[in-house]
Amino acid sequence: MMMWLITLFIFVAGLQTSVSNITEKTDAIIVLTGGSQRLTEGLKLLEKKLSMRLFISGVYKGTEVRSLLNLFSFPNKKQAAFARQIEIGNALNTRENASETRLWVMKENLRSLRLVTAAYHMPRSLIEFRHVMPTVKIISNPVFPEHVKHAKWWTFYGTALLLASEYNKFLFAWLRQTLERFFR
Repeated sequence: MMMWLITLFIFVAGLQTSVSNITEKTDAIIVLTGGSQRLTEGLKLLEKKLSMRLFISGVYKGTEVRSLLNLFSFPNKKQAAFARQIEIGNALNTRENASETRLWVMKENLRSLRLVTAAYHMPRSLIEFRHVMPTVKIISNPVFPEHVKHAKWWTFYGTALLLASEYNKFLFAWLRQTLERFFR
């Protein structure tokens, strides 16, 4: 238990606190749904032309791109332009996010991605994506939800629970991948 607690603190201390690469263009922007600010950030990156394509992974089945864009107050002309640049997938978890994105990347013959998700979710997302796409360049572009308190996180019950849960998921993903490589 003590070792787990120590490594949890190391894990949290290693989380990104800013976006380190804000100018490099990529073949596509990938947004993983499931948290605040992610889609907004993906659309901002698309608007800044850091890529001409956006793939949103984890969208509820039956949701269309136009209905997602209606959540934002874009003029109709801009909304129509964005709609032509966006594709969606219906993954249910991070592992599926990586798998469905991999299929899309292969189909589109892409070589670089900018991955948008919450900072606390980024380590697990990166190991899942790199596991299935080892030759694709992935730039992490974390967002920082206000409800996740990074300073003195252990004093905020909700944040501590979220980070501990994410750390456990990260460990299980790492272990699964290690065992997969070992038993191939």
